[in-house]
Amino acid sequence: MAEQIAQTARAASKVLQAVSGADRDAALIAIHDALKLQKTAILAANQKDLDAAKPQVDAGTMSGAMLKRLDLTRSWDSMLQGILDVRNLEDPVGKVSLSTKLDEGLELHRLACPVGVLLVIFEARPEVIANITALALKSGNACILKGGKESSHSFAEIARVVSGALAQTNIPSGAVQLVQTRDEISALLKQDRDIDMVIPRGSNALVRNIKENTKIPVLGHADGLCSVYIHEDADVDMACRVVVDAKTHYPAACNAAETLVVHENILTTTFPKVAKALLDAKVSLRCDAPSLAALKDSIPASEYVSQISASTLEDYDTEFLELIIAVKTVPSLPAAIQHINAHNSGHTDAILTSSSTAAQQFMSAIDAAGVYWNASTRFADGFRYGFGAEVGISTNKVHARGPVGLEGLMIYKYQVRGMGHVAGDFDVGGKRYLHEKIEDGPSRL
Repeated sequence: MAEQIAQTARAASKVLQAVSGADRDAALIAIHDALKLQKTAILAANQKDLDAAKPQVDAGTMSGAMLKRLDLTRSWDSMLQGILDVRNLEDPVGKVSLSTKLDEGLELHRLACPVGVLLVIFEARPEVIANITALALKSGNACILKGGKESSHSFAEIARVVSGALAQTNIPSGAVQLVQTRDEISALLKQDRDIDMVIPRGSNALVRNIKENTKIPVLGHADGLCSVYIHEDADVDMACRVVVDAKTHYPAACNAAETLVVHENILTTTFPKVAKALLDAKVSLRCDAPSLAALKDSIPASEYVSQISASTLEDYDTEFLELIIAVKTVPSLPAAIQHINAHNSGHTDAILTSSSTAAQQFMSAIDAAGVYWNASTRFADGFRYGFGAEVGISTNKVHARGPVGLEGLMIYKYQVRGMGHVAGDFDVGGKRYLHEKIEDGPSRL
C-alpha cells in the first residue's frame, strides 16, 4: 500500500510540473472556498478530537501544549487567509536566478523547480493539511499527508473537503494524498526512491523517530529552545513588553522563549521589573542563584512564592511549551553568546539592547536560523515573514533554514541552450569560454 501511494505521488508530480500557474492558483481558491463553506462540519469534527483529548490531558498522557495545537478554532481564520496569501505569491516555478553566456549561441540558465514528492507527518495541528496543500500545489510539488490519531476526526473531515475540491480542478489525481491509516508511516519512510523529502510537524519524539528511521532527507527541527538576552543597556519598558510577548503570546509554540538570559549589571534594576511582568502574566521562573537572590530582595515572596524556584541544569535544555521560563545570569555579552550557543536548538534567539554594536556582535555570533534585535522570538513564522504560510521551521544547515515557505520547497536545475556546441572545442588550445553575465536574460523559462 505504501509503495503504491508513493508511486502514485511520483507519477502525479511529473504531471503537476507541467500544470500552469493559473491552474494551480485556481485549485487553491477551490480549496479555500470549500473549507469556508464546510466550516461548521469541520469544527464539529475538531470538537470531537478536543473532547477525546481533554481526558488524556487530565490523566497526564497528553500535554496541554498539544491540546492547544489541536484546537482549530484559534487558527481557522489564519488558515484560510494563509491559502489566499500563498495564492497571491509569485509563481516560483521556472523563475530564473542565473543567466550566463558561455559562448556565442551557448547559454546557461539556472531556474527553480519543485523538489518532487513531499511526505508530511504531523501530530495535532489539523490546519497543517490546508497550509501544506497550498504550499505544495503553488510550488508544483506532490504531497502525501499523514495526520496523527489526536486529530483523526478533523483530518478525515478536512481530507474529505480538500479531496472533493481538487476533484473539480485540473490538478492531477494523486498530487495530494491524505493517508489516515496509522500503520503506513514506517512503510512510507522506506520509499526513498519515490519520496524526496519528509517534513515532520509535532513532538520531539516524533521528529527524532523519523530522522532515525528513514534515508529520505528530513526538513524540520526537534526542539524550539529559544532565548532572549537582556543586555545591560536595554530599555526597561521595551524589555518587559518583548519578554512577556515572547513567553506568553502562545507558550505552546516552538518560537516561544524558554530561557531568559540576564546581564548581571541589571539584576537589581531592569530584571526585577521584567520578572514581575512575567509573574503577573502567570509565568513561573526557574532562576539560577544570582537571579534568585535578586528576586528575594525585590519581589514580595508571599505573593509569588509558588512561581519562583531554583533552576536545574536540565532547565536550560528544556522546551517547556508552557508558562515556565528558565533564568540565567551572565557577566558579559560574550558569556551570553556562549551560554545560548551551548543550549539553544538553532531555532531563534533575541537580544534586547540599545547598542547597535552589541546587537551586531550577538546576531553574528549566535548559531540559529533566526537572530533578532529588540523583537520577540514569536516573529519566527512563515506567515509573519510574508511567506503566506509555512510547512515548518527548519534548523537544518543545508537547503532551507528558518520558516520554510515556497522557496524552501524549491530546488533548481540548470538549462544549457546551444547550437550544436561540443565540449571538445574548448580543450587546451581551442576556444575560450566567455562566462559573461547576461544582464537582460529571461526572468522565467
